[in-house]
Amino acid sequence: MSGHWRPSLAFVLGGALGGTLVVSFAGLVALRYLGPVIGFRNAAILLALSITLVTAVLGWLLVRLLLRPIHALEAYAEAQERGGTPAPPRHFGTHELHATARGVIAMAETLRDREATIRAFTDQVTHELRTPVSAIRAASELLEDGGALRREDAALVAEVEGACTQIERQLAALREVARARETRYLGWSVLEDLLPDLRTEHPGLALRVEGGAVPLPIAGAGMRIVLGQLLRNAGEHGACQVLLHAGTESGAAFLEVQDDGAGISPGNAARVFEPFFTTRRGAGGTGMGLAIVRSLLTAHGATIRLMPAEQGTRLRIGFAPAAR
Repeated sequence: MSGHWRPSLAFVLGGALGGTLVVSFAGLVALRYLGPVIGFRNAAILLALSITLVTAVLGWLLVRLLLRPIHALEAYAEAQERGGTPAPPRHFGTHELHATARGVIAMAETLRDREATIRAFTDQVTHELRTPVSAIRAASELLEDGGALRREDAALVAEVEGACTQIERQLAALREVARARETRYLGWSVLEDLLPDLRTEHPGLALRVEGGAVPLPIAGAGMRIVLGQLLRNAGEHGACQVLLHAGTESGAAFLEVQDDGAGISPGNAARVFEPFFTTRRGAGGTGMGLAIVRSLLTAHGATIRLMPAEQGTRLRIGFAPAAR
């Protein structure tokens, strides 16, 4: 950002309005005095050309000081949303636009650095833990291959191997959470296009759809991840039927997923979206499924919350209003 002088927005707008007013009055005065000298027809033509030229200059100034900086900042924001690393805009126009642009750029860089820090930390943690887990697994296998273990010792070794498997699953899920926050699925999707694949991937669930043509502001690949995880959870908790209901409310799209499974107890309702929380630890659950879903939705400006239900589980995904 250069240190060039930048006029205030009030100065630019006031100058443009004042210039238009002055040109109008000057035209009337000039026509009044030039008409008798060069003829009213010639005076009108001359004044029309002069007013056109002055108006073009004022329009060029408005474009340069207002429209171009706004478009540059918009392009920068869109590039950031797509996950790129664009160069900051070079033109900032007025003092107010300059301050706004600096704030937006600083916020974008802070968020990008924060995401990079989280990703680097996650990669480092998973890498550092993978080595001792592999060593523990190798030691367990050596003990088993020795063949001289008592029944109690063999059971203990089996528990150690099960713990290693659980840790590996947790590490993989942790990487998925970080990836869900980073990856963007820009675009639109509708349930009726996703339904065939969902039915194929979850044959044990009877899927029913309402509002299948309602556009949802996440691309199909992202919605398949979200719905796939939610349907997997429903099946693991004894559901046989699932209703997918999409609609709009107050100009924003929403999606509700209602199943007829065992549901979520009131004591666990406040923790279902917490990472690593699961009631199926013994069955291999990692507790990261809903955390992955929430991270992916948060990256797209959407929310997910648990809704009251007479039977089963009812989840509601709310999308931010957006122009299609």
